[in-house]
Amino acid sequence: MGVHQTILEARTVSKAFFGNPVLREVSIELVAGRIHALLGENGAGKSTLINLLSGTLRPDGGQILVDGRPIASLTPQEAHQLGIAVVQQDISLFHRSLLENLRYGRPEASYAEIVRAAETANAAEFIEKLPHKYDTVVGERGLTLSGGQRQAVAISRALNLNARLVIMDEPTAALAVAETRKVLQLIRRLAEGGRAVILISHNMHDVFEVADRIVVFRRGRKIAERRRSETDPEEVVSFITGAHPDVRALETQA
Repeated sequence: MGVHQTILEARTVSKAFFGNPVLREVSIELVAGRIHALLGENGAGKSTLINLLSGTLRPDGGQILVDGRPIASLTPQEAHQLGIAVVQQDISLFHRSLLENLRYGRPEASYAEIVRAAETANAAEFIEKLPHKYDTVVGERGLTLSGGQRQAVAISRALNLNARLVIMDEPTAALAVAETRKVLQLIRRLAEGGRAVILISHNMHDVFEVADRIVVFRRGRKIAERRRSETDPEEVVSFITGAHPDVRALETQA
């Protein structure tokens, strides 16, 4: 995987539900080795976009390209095969052993293979320290993992699936400061390992801590994209709220 290689590209994708447009001709390029932060108020279109990119939804218009090749009808199974992994906000761990959770999608993988996969995200040390004797990962009688530990398991699971694009939906929500710091470190390591990362977050501090590019959505449109070094939290907030002159001009024309 080449550094700065475009892994996935969306070109003018649109989506409507019951005739109501929720995504309007959005284009985005996701590049290996970079963290792309998606920001916007609830309902701005971020979740719809990642559902299109992961095959959960199909666009009504536009194109999705992986490695420069148009994908006619991306399905979740095909997305997995192409190396697209989603770590949802409500992290789903099964009531099974830790190893079975880490093996999800690759049941034949050995523990050693999983640890090697996790090394890129600097999660291997955490995985090796977990007590594998427990029958369950989550539950009153099993091992109860903290939010940060669940994120480490979910990221390691994505790496075990050979993910090239990792989509993180609010990964630090409800985490303590120390755990937030560890999760942000894991996200950095994903990019350093040559993966493209999408980070959806409402936490401006987290975004400016790790993002390479900041993309702002509002009312189904992508209204701004900036390198982190070219903007600041105040400008980003003005895009989100519609106070920025560019946004006012755009919405006046619409």
